[in-house]
Amino acid sequence: MDHEHRILPDDRRRARGALSRDTGRFERFDRVETEDGWDIPEDRPAFVTEVREESARSAVNYVRSPDLPFDRSLNPYRGCEHGCIYCFARPTHAYLGLSPGLDFETRLVARPNAPEVLARELAARRYSVAPLAIGTNTDPYQPVERDRGIMRACLEVLRDFRHPVAIVTKGTLIERDIDILSEMAAQGLARVGISVTTLDDTLSRRMEPRCPRPARRIATIRALVDAGVPVRVMASPMVPALTDPELEAILAAGADAGASAASYIMLRLPREVAGLWQEWLEAHYPDRAARIMGHLRDMHGGEVYSSKWFHRMKGEGVYADLLAQRFQRAVRRLNLDRPQPDLRCDLFRVPPKAGDQMSLF
Repeated sequence: MDHEHRILPDDRRRARGALSRDTGRFERFDRVETEDGWDIPEDRPAFVTEVREESARSAVNYVRSPDLPFDRSLNPYRGCEHGCIYCFARPTHAYLGLSPGLDFETRLVARPNAPEVLARELAARRYSVAPLAIGTNTDPYQPVERDRGIMRACLEVLRDFRHPVAIVTKGTLIERDIDILSEMAAQGLARVGISVTTLDDTLSRRMEPRCPRPARRIATIRALVDAGVPVRVMASPMVPALTDPELEAILAAGADAGASAASYIMLRLPREVAGLWQEWLEAHYPDRAARIMGHLRDMHGGEVYSSKWFHRMKGEGVYADLLAQRFQRAVRRLNLDRPQPDLRCDLFRVPPKAGDQMSLF
């Protein structure tokens, strides 16, 4: 089957990032949609977002990656309707027997009992408190959260336990939870990272089709800062020869909105993401596809991606070094290079349950 036959018609994937729905790597048989050979046009509906539920057996996911600033995370959802074509979490959908392509952004899994399980895990005697990261895999403030409210319920648990949390999101729905976040931030228990990939509406709509517009995300930074929540502007991912010319402008927009810190990550293309990205690139920016992929290979020893610790986030080589130098100069100029204070762990306590004896002290 030619690769081009895997690309689905435009009217079937309206407002979606991926162009195809290839089978996950663990499946025995390859699933391909194609025409039946008759002259009668196939009438197939556009993909709609489906949400099924799973009962979470655990809520806190412990990670052992030495190049990450946290050792535990939480994911209220599997898959993400934002549909960012570059999302490095796409390959995780293969573990569910689903496609990292269109299935990742249209066939979601909600975990409605996550708040209950989280509370149970935090109350366990063996639990040792450390900052919990949310949004490092899929976005907790994707559109489905508006109706489900799982993220808000998890935040309520963290507030009640006085547990530190660091959130990463592109979703402006986080403004709904400013009441909780501002209360936690006042105690040194919360901070937020807002991801801004580009300031160009057209590019954003193609690359991350169901995310809020860039200007709207900048406004969210301002709303959080005005409420006393410390915010980091994240220029991520930087795509060489496509979005990296905007690095300084993104950082400046974040600083103007009140962000107190900044970071960036180079585009990462693990497993199926590499093919999905190249497919998207050839469809939308064929004039610069070779140049972009050439820069990525230069940064990863001739490969499109390397998962090597302390290398995968930034890459290596002349182009990677130049971007790092530009970032350092910009954050110094914008006063975004101030170290963020550590989130507090000393306030943690298990809240009393109904009927418990109250402490005298």
